[in-house]
Amino acid sequence: MSESKPEPMVTEESTEKKKVVDYSPLEGEIAALKSEAKGNLEETLEKLLNKEKTQRLGGDAIATEMLCIAIVQVCYEAKNFKLLNEHIILLSKRRSQLKKAIVGMVQESMSYIDKITDIETKTELISTLNTVTAGKIYVEVERARLTRQLAKIKEAAGNVDEAAEIMQEVAVETFGAMAKTEKVAFILEQVRLCLEKKDFIRAAILNKKISPRTFVEKPVKEKKERSTADQEAPPEQPPLEGTPSLDELKLMYYDLSIIIAKEENQYGEVCRCYQAIYADKNVSDDPTRWGPVLKKICWYSVLAPHGTEQQSMLHTINDDKKLQDMPLYAALIKQFITMEVIRWTQFLGTYNTELDEESNIFGGGDVGAKRRKDLQERVVEHNILVICKYYTRITLSRLAQLLDLTNDEAEAHLSKMVVSKTIQAKLDRPAGIVKCKAKMAAPELLNGWFSNIDRVLSLVEQSTHQIHKEAMLHKVSIEG
Repeated sequence: MSESKPEPMVTEESTEKKKVVDYSPLEGEIAALKSEAKGNLEETLEKLLNKEKTQRLGGDAIATEMLCIAIVQVCYEAKNFKLLNEHIILLSKRRSQLKKAIVGMVQESMSYIDKITDIETKTELISTLNTVTAGKIYVEVERARLTRQLAKIKEAAGNVDEAAEIMQEVAVETFGAMAKTEKVAFILEQVRLCLEKKDFIRAAILNKKISPRTFVEKPVKEKKERSTADQEAPPEQPPLEGTPSLDELKLMYYDLSIIIAKEENQYGEVCRCYQAIYADKNVSDDPTRWGPVLKKICWYSVLAPHGTEQQSMLHTINDDKKLQDMPLYAALIKQFITMEVIRWTQFLGTYNTELDEESNIFGGGDVGAKRRKDLQERVVEHNILVICKYYTRITLSRLAQLLDLTNDEAEAHLSKMVVSKTIQAKLDRPAGIVKCKAKMAAPELLNGWFSNIDRVLSLVEQSTHQIHKEAMLHKVSIEG
């Protein structure tokens, strides 16, 4: 029997040597073919395609990528964009085409988009690349960037609706390879275009894809070993050049959120957005920026409907030390957290100039008029709450006098607050008397209900005992 030879030991050094391949001869061949392309383009492309086929079937990803990039470069340098589009499609559909080659070819082709001046040619190249990248997870980031470029072209041409529809086709929130800042910027662009076309419902849906926690910087943790699933997924790419920073995106996010909330007259949400902007370091350190923002916070907190959240906002604003630098606004907040009646005529006389200055809140025709009316309603609501705290019975005429309203208007506001369960009151219309009752807290209401039930059960027990006693005295059967 022949002795079996021992297998050679495989070491890390031998493995590394096997992996190292010298591509300089191939680079020389590609350079030579490129120089020949000026005289005979089609023959050069045929030679490059044959070499690409050999390397592709051999499974050499790097060489295949080099040849694919060389083919699109030759087409671009010849300024033959029709041929460029054809070869991009051809290379992507070749049998057993390698992912790395497609990625390199797409990225190289994308670098030509900004250099092309003709809009029609640029649009055709983007459409071709979109066709190639469709359904391929390893070029999802490139597809998103192409979509955004196409949307910019459509918007520049005045087709805002078409641009918005194009952007909505891509759901970047599922892209693991896209950087967080670029992902947020893409979604904000989707929101902006929806607002441009006045589609506020879709804008609100898209805006909710971004959480405020996204803008909180997380501490960098030590890198752990990637799991098998993570290794198969494409690595995260750096953000595109020109992508805004996280702080800039935060301000953009809240600016768009304010527009959406204003459209729905959600004054409390608008106030919270301005508070988030006010808390930003870049804004809070700049006196020229935090002053106007703080004024808007004051007005929108006052405009918000009465409730626990509004009272919490008012007290938070009142505790801000910077508010003392604006005495008029400090007095405004103080009035709404103090249980005293606010005279509307005096209030309007004091703040009429400030209302006119805040034209983006109280100006602008019907919208501004509505907000002025809402402000008056908040003053009336505050006054009714104060009156119900100090009065148990009050005539409707006296109530209207304190509110600076007519009897019918006072009754309407009172009824509205009773229906919304802000207060508890009853109106005796024939007598013209309003009976106010303190709003009971949940524990107090539960204790009162328990006491009533206990009293009823006690009466039932006493009645049963008396019935049985009488039945025994008179020897009467009560069964059945």
